[in-house]
Amino acid sequence: MLARKVGAGPAKQAGPDEAEDEAALVARVAAGEAPAFRALVDRHLPTVLAIARRMLRDDAEAEDVAQETLLRLWRNAARLELGEGGVRPWLRRVAANLCIDRVRAQRNTSLGEALPEEVEPASQMTTLVERELGRRVDAALKALPERQRLALTLFHYEGMSQIEVGEAMGISDEAVESLLARARRALKALLKDEWQGLLPQAD
Repeated sequence: MLARKVGAGPAKQAGPDEAEDEAALVARVAAGEAPAFRALVDRHLPTVLAIARRMLRDDAEAEDVAQETLLRLWRNAARLELGEGGVRPWLRRVAANLCIDRVRAQRNTSLGEALPEEVEPASQMTTLVERELGRRVDAALKALPERQRLALTLFHYEGMSQIEVGEAMGISDEAVESLLARARRALKALLKDEWQGLLPQAD
């Protein structure tokens, strides 16, 4: 999987005890208790940041999205209805939607500006090649339509199932499957030489 190539493991799912604990924490947040909010931030900030960074490829933008996502948790805690997954699915959905909004706003930004050139010593050829491959993958991901990129990010980087991706994006499982298939075909065309090493299971 692409997620394994970049060192990202499957996202942890909340167990029954954790979900019950989170319901209590959210109730305390709704009552204005800052310590409860900090506990949820400590628990979920890494997941929210990971989604935003992989979608946006910009640390500053990702941090803004993470901050806004968690602020919405603070503001909307009284209206949240949590399922077995705790607050994580709601946070994923909010972060994903905020990322989509930013991607659309940046649609006219050139890839060349987003990927600055860096000078490397000639002796560091291996590092240079690996960095160039990373840039090519980043550029290819950025070239995808935002919904395809988001589906691929959540499925491959976050280790979410197709059903979970559909829930996060508000679409059907069949729509997710279609988005993933189109995204894989596009990446395969853009990364001909590297494709088999990146997503070997997706032909």
